[in-house]
Amino acid sequence: MNEATKKAVIVFSGGQDSTTCLIHALPKYDEIHCITFDYGQRHRAEIDVAKDLARRFGVAAHKVLDTTLLNELAVSSLTRDKIPVPSANSAKNGLPNTFVPGRNILFLTLASIYAYQVGAEAVITGVCETDFSGYPDCRDSFIKAMNTAIESGMDYKLRIETPLMWLNKAETWALADYHNQLELMMNRTLTCYNGIVGNGCGDCDACSLRAKGLNEFLENREKITDTFKNKLGL
Repeated sequence: MNEATKKAVIVFSGGQDSTTCLIHALPKYDEIHCITFDYGQRHRAEIDVAKDLARRFGVAAHKVLDTTLLNELAVSSLTRDKIPVPSANSAKNGLPNTFVPGRNILFLTLASIYAYQVGAEAVITGVCETDFSGYPDCRDSFIKAMNTAIESGMDYKLRIETPLMWLNKAETWALADYHNQLELMMNRTLTCYNGIVGNGCGDCDACSLRAKGLNEFLENREKITDTFKNKLGL
């Protein structure tokens, strides 16, 4: 590989958002590295889904890191089977119990160290402030602060890219369709908090947001496609 090779590292869970980031990055970079974190999560099927998708898209490397330390420290319905995952219709007061404190701080730090080692210019993550679940570590202000801290701490020029930051879920579906991967996104990604691939359980917050966005996209395909293209400058 010569010095002009454009490389990126994708924080990759095998879910709708990170897979959309992957298909969007493939034509923009010469070399894609995916990094998946095994933190003892409730829906561990996502690790197998991530492996399958990384193979399917022929990424340069796919690293699965043991970060079970996070499970010991962060109490959440995604790290404790005894804590029920909230349904889409449950009352919400403050942070949802699916929030894993420190998760994106840890993941972006480790992904950036990996980027440093492979000489990547960007770390890409699928966080989104438009259609998010109230997680503070999905906000644009957090990402910018992390980017500044990581560059300063490693003395390494690195971009944390968030292509979905200002897209709603319908526009994220439109982006998958733009890359001719709508069917794959519908059937092979895992977004469900209960670990069911594709349409999921149909009851949890994640499934509700996913289904609502897909229905909105299918009902207003042309308009939503134009909107997301304008947002991303496509």
